[in-house]
Amino acid sequence: MSVLPHMKTAETKKRAVSLDLARGAMLLLIALAHAPLYLYALEPGIVHRMESQNFFDQVVNLFGMLIIDNRARAMFAVLFGYGLVLAFDSQMAKGKREKDALKAVRRRSWYLIVFGAVLVVIIGGQDILMAYGVAGLLVSWLLTREIKTLIRTFIVITVFYIIANPIMWGFTMESIGDYGFPPELLTTDTYLSTLILSLTHFPFIPFFIHGMFPILPSVLLGMWIANYQLLTKPEQQLRTLSIITTIGLAVSILGALPVTFIGSRWNPSFFLAGFVYGFHILTGIAGGLAYAAFFGIIGAKVKKAGPLLQSFMALGKRSLTFYVWNEAMLVLFLSPVALDLGGRVSNGMAALVAVGIWILSLLLATILEKYKLNGPLEFLMRRMVHKNNN
Repeated sequence: MSVLPHMKTAETKKRAVSLDLARGAMLLLIALAHAPLYLYALEPGIVHRMESQNFFDQVVNLFGMLIIDNRARAMFAVLFGYGLVLAFDSQMAKGKREKDALKAVRRRSWYLIVFGAVLVVIIGGQDILMAYGVAGLLVSWLLTREIKTLIRTFIVITVFYIIANPIMWGFTMESIGDYGFPPELLTTDTYLSTLILSLTHFPFIPFFIHGMFPILPSVLLGMWIANYQLLTKPEQQLRTLSIITTIGLAVSILGALPVTFIGSRWNPSFFLAGFVYGFHILTGIAGGLAYAAFFGIIGAKVKKAGPLLQSFMALGKRSLTFYVWNEAMLVLFLSPVALDLGGRVSNGMAALVAVGIWILSLLLATILEKYKLNGPLEFLMRRMVHKNNN
C-alpha cells in the first residue's frame, strides 16, 4: 500500500499556492542561513555566527538563531519528503508499476547527489542537495508501505537523534574549546585551492550532515503530512494546520531561546553549550514543520494570487534552479575567491546581501514564468529522470 493514495495528475490551485509559496520563502531562509558561513575576518560568536559588531548585527544574529538556524533546513526536509510522495504518486497515476515508480524516485535522488557534488566542487557553494539525495534513497522504500510503518520508522530514528544528537554536539563543542566555530575560509583561499579541497572532502559531506543534523525525521514528517494531503488540500485541513503551526512555533522558539543566552547572559561549559545547541537543532524539526503548515494556511486562504504571490510561486516552482543560483551568488559576492565581501562585512551586511540575491532570484523567476519557461535544472532533472522511464 502506498503511503499516499493516488491523486489526480493535474495539480490543484491550492497545491500550487501552498507548496510553491513555501519553497519560494524557503530559499530566502536558506540564503540567510548560509551567508554567515562566508564571513572569515571576524571573531567567532555562537556556533556558526560571527561576533556582532553593532546593534544591527545583534538583531540579525538573534533573529537567525530564533527563526532561521536549523529551521530552514528542517523546512526544506519537510517539503522534500512531501515531494517524494507526490513524485511517487504521479508515477502511479500514469499507470506505472510500483517498482518503476520507485525507480524514478530513486533516480531523482541520485541526480540530486550529482547536482550537489557539482555545487560543492565546481561552484564552491554550501550544499544540502547531496544530503537530501541520500535521504531519498534511505526512505524511498516507505513509499510502498502502510502509514504505521512510516510512523514506527519515524519514532525509532527520532528517538535515536534525541538521545545522541545533544551528546555528539556536546563533545564537538568541547573539542573546539569555544562557543563559536572558527571560519572555514581564509583570505589566502583561491579557486584552485578550494577546488582541490572540495574534491577530497565532498563525498563525506552528506554523511556528516546526517550524522550531526536530524534530517530524516523532518523528511518522514513531510511524507506523513502528504498522507493527509495537508498542503495539497489545505482548505480541508485548516484546524489541523493551525494546531501544527501554533504548537510547532512554540516548541521551536522555546527550544531556540537557550542558545541566544550563551556568551552574553550565560557562560556554560563548552560541553553544556554543545548539548544545548543539540537541543536547538532538535526543536528545529518542529519549526520546519510549523513553517510548512503556515504556508498551507496561506494557500487555503488565498482566493486569487496577486503579483507578489505569483512571483513567490514562480520562484517556488523553480526551487532547484534558484537554490543553486543563490549559492553561486553567495560565493560570487562573499567568498575570498571572488568579490571577497565576506572579509569586509559583518553579519548584518551579509544578511542584506542574501536578501538582495533572493530578490534578484524572485525577479528572474518572474521573468521565466512570464515566458512560461521552466528552470534549467528542473528541465534537466526531468529529462534525466524520465529518459528511461517512459
